[in-house]
Amino acid sequence: MRYQTLGDTGLQVSTLCFGTMTFHGGSGFFRAIGTVDQAGADALVRASIDGGINFFDTADVYSEGESEKALGQSLRNLGVKRSDVVLATKVFGRVGPGRNDVGASRGHIMDAVEGSLRRLQTDHIDLYQIHGSDSVTPIEETLRALDTLVTQGKVRYVGCSNWQAWKLAKALGISEFKGLARFDSLQAYYSIASRDLEREVIPLLESEKTGLLVWSPLAGGLLSGKFSREQQTPADSRRSEFDFPMVDKERTWRILDVMAPIAKAHGCSAARVSLAWLLAKPVVTSVIIGAKRLDQLADNLAAADLTLSADELKRLDEVSALPPEYPGWMVAFQNSNRLENVPRIRPQPAK
Repeated sequence: MRYQTLGDTGLQVSTLCFGTMTFHGGSGFFRAIGTVDQAGADALVRASIDGGINFFDTADVYSEGESEKALGQSLRNLGVKRSDVVLATKVFGRVGPGRNDVGASRGHIMDAVEGSLRRLQTDHIDLYQIHGSDSVTPIEETLRALDTLVTQGKVRYVGCSNWQAWKLAKALGISEFKGLARFDSLQAYYSIASRDLEREVIPLLESEKTGLLVWSPLAGGLLSGKFSREQQTPADSRRSEFDFPMVDKERTWRILDVMAPIAKAHGCSAARVSLAWLLAKPVVTSVIIGAKRLDQLADNLAAADLTLSADELKRLDEVSALPPEYPGWMVAFQNSNRLENVPRIRPQPAK
């Protein structure tokens, strides 16, 4: 296992993060995700730690809070030292019937963090993330609430998830100008089958030294190896029940066609190659993996040791490349010869 710092901080996290959305199951959407009981959760958490993972992600909305409960109980059952793990959870989704039981308002954040701390059985959350883009609450209100939690010691680092590039850029600017805790990470959907993040968000993250945590790296199971042109609705896959996240499937089949011989050459699954492709991206801090069974987790963990060759990465990049889109193609066109034959001006040493 390799480790990287979370964005522009000193906190070191494993490049694979175990996501606990599969814990408990619950009702509605989460019933399709999985129903891992406490014994199963304990086994998966233990195997993750044995595999080098120190980073665990959950959310208050997962299975109506039961995912947080199961994770906290697993760490207690296994006798895991609190300082040996990095716990990340999220706030935003609806957790009750009230008008203010949802969103990123100061009121909801201050209420929700207490519930998460209680369910996780801890006195602090390492990374507290705003789970969605709130179209009602002013950004500064959200940032000030998070800053309060950092000052109180209940939260150590803050992040967001599923935010637009413009909004994240604005939030980072406000934090710098007002002296508030800044977002250290963005949790976002990114996979070889869905590279939309590369248009605006990834250049922003690279510029601002903000970490990227990847959710659904296997495109909701589409890259697991179960799916193909010939087998588009396998009975044992959750995507067959809930077709999410959105993806161009015809493009995905072309990617899997190129990926198949690469996976065969390495004697591994398409899932492992998909994860290794993400781990090769410098902008990626950690890839969140989820599993219902130990064999799934073992296969995902092995991706940390899979190194794809430059030629293999090139082939995968080419087949999965995004179609040109404005203003990207215009920027590339106008800068095509910008640095040709232009000497780099280097600062001279002080005399």
